[in-house]
Amino acid sequence: MAENEQNNTPGNNNGGTNYGKFIGVAFQMLVIIGIFTFAGVKIDAAANHATKWVTAVLALTGVFISLFIVIRSLKS
Repeated sequence: MAENEQNNTPGNNNGGTNYGKFIGVAFQMLVIIGIFTFAGVKIDAAANHATKWVTAVLALTGVFISLFIVIRSLKS
């Protein structure tokens, strides 16, 4: 019972800050992947490619870059 009372104290906001940090990381990943995918779609549309290979390559590049940034931020 004493453990539950300690977690509900107004000064103990560690859960909220961690939750916000992870929401920020997820949003950052979404934006990076979205920008790279959007660029790939525009390049494929401008070049009239039958196979959307530029979109696939840039989307995967966005995934790898966002994972690199997340791993780097978790180490610090």
